[in-house]
Amino acid sequence: MPITQEAVKTLSAQLYDWSLRRVPDDTKDALRRARATETHEGAQRVLEIMLGSAMRAEQTDRFVCSDAGVPVFRVTLGANARWEGDLKAAIVEGFDELVGRIQPPLLKHVTNPLTNERGYKGKDMPLVTWEMESGVDWIEIACQPKALGSGRWAQAETFSFPSLADIEAYVMRAVMTAGSQHCPPVIIGVGIGGSFDVAAKIASKATYRPIGSVNPEPVLAAMEERLLRAVNATGFGPMGTGGDTTALAVHVDYSAGHGYTPVAVCFNCWINRRTRARIHADGSVERME
Repeated sequence: MPITQEAVKTLSAQLYDWSLRRVPDDTKDALRRARATETHEGAQRVLEIMLGSAMRAEQTDRFVCSDAGVPVFRVTLGANARWEGDLKAAIVEGFDELVGRIQPPLLKHVTNPLTNERGYKGKDMPLVTWEMESGVDWIEIACQPKALGSGRWAQAETFSFPSLADIEAYVMRAVMTAGSQHCPPVIIGVGIGGSFDVAAKIASKATYRPIGSVNPEPVLAAMEERLLRAVNATGFGPMGTGGDTTALAVHVDYSAGHGYTPVAVCFNCWINRRTRARIHADGSVERME
């Protein structure tokens, strides 16, 4: 049976809703580890407040943060998947219906950059990127709402034949520019190579990787360790109160490209909002996180 437009509409709306109410398990675990190793008393208290907020949001079915951001989806289409209807329209319809019924109500975060008018609708909203996956018959939908804390401080720059040291220095410049304004402790995604748009996509996708997982590329695994130490040595700490915990993870990936090498850096705030699920060919839904 083909995967239906209605199934995509329902799941995409659910993923956005779920992402607002629950801090992912790997992120809560990372916050607990940070609390256990943090040496600054003020930072310890902030981490305790974060964990308490995460638990209360789950228990009361409320938003973890009032800034629900804007809906951002990554859809992966299995090469063997069959579907019917308009998948993009399904995601738009799902968000529209969610706006009408979600409690508490969403604030008007969708902004026209030409007029600064705010509402629930806008050009290309929700924001969706598309990928293909060989050898599978499912459709995977991932949702990662982007708000001011996490979205404002992303950046990219293009280099010519940079060294690893050049790349790491640029990442640290991005970290220092953001300071504590992205609601740390953050998850940092770094995309290297490809083209300008591909590097940004790689960086964003890297933030989906589970915290604590080891990069299969040894060069990048070592880079991640160096960068995480350097970021936490800045001393910004949780919510800028000072401390050892400015980042929970740095995740790096790359693509081959030309001699020019774009490097993109993005951030997820401490809530690390991300949800993901697959619709299989038989119509069943598998929630991934």
